[in-house]
Amino acid sequence: MARFTNQAQLRYGNAVTNSNIAVGEILEVLSATKTAVRNTYGQSDTVTYIVSIVNSGTTPITGISVTDNLGEYTFGTTTLVPLTYIDGTVKYYVNGVLQPSAVVTAGPPLVVSGITVPAGGSVTVAYEAAVNEFAPLDTTSVINNTAIVAGTGITPITAEEEITVESTPVLTITKSVSPVPVTENGTLTYTFLIQNSGNVAADVSTGVVVTDVFDPVLSNISVTFNQTAWSSPANYSYNETTGAFATNSGQITVPAATFTRDEVTGVWNISPGISTLVVTGTI
Repeated sequence: MARFTNQAQLRYGNAVTNSNIAVGEILEVLSATKTAVRNTYGQSDTVTYIVSIVNSGTTPITGISVTDNLGEYTFGTTTLVPLTYIDGTVKYYVNGVLQPSAVVTAGPPLVVSGITVPAGGSVTVAYEAAVNEFAPLDTTSVINNTAIVAGTGITPITAEEEITVESTPVLTITKSVSPVPVTENGTLTYTFLIQNSGNVAADVSTGVVVTDVFDPVLSNISVTFNQTAWSSPANYSYNETTGAFATNSGQITVPAATFTRDEVTGVWNISPGISTLVVTGTI
């Protein structure tokens, strides 16, 4: 509730006297909140935000705009924006009923304008933003996002939402074979490159398992993980009849990625953690 003060002055002849200070309050009939559908984010994620505006007054309020800074923050002498509005994703509801497209300026900042909030009613504005190269990804990082609801004759309302980076491994695997071609009864090597672009290592508790069915079937296999020899059944299982191969749960571990920032552009660069599994056998 905004307060205001006012003081009068009385002049007569050479005399001046001041009145008492009158204090008033303006009852703000408009309120706003902002929430993210998910309170975490990851690499290349899409974040959905919902801004809810409620009019507790008895008259409609027109000409409202919502301005979202998309997580803007200062880096050195420049300003970076870690979220990019996804074109065409704004949805505008009045009392729960979808309206024709609002006026949208993609920005940054994102501006949604031409909003009318009915008396005793509500407006919901939903939109999506993509996590971009300026979003911090190391553990404990956050994106603090601010939306300002403003319009003629109303006090601007600030609504904030904070989302936290996901602390989890993000694993990918690629497989290669050599030599190509291989002679009959020759030796064949499969190399599995496992990369972690996440900010947390994949450790024993992650329970990573690599499975494969070798065709042609390999015999007399040897297995190494990060250049350390493995044995069966301690580290893996293999069926020489079917070619079915599987590592034991938790034997595969992969270090976390390393995150470095370009000191000029502010772009975050990711160097994945890497582990290598090699299986060699005779066909």
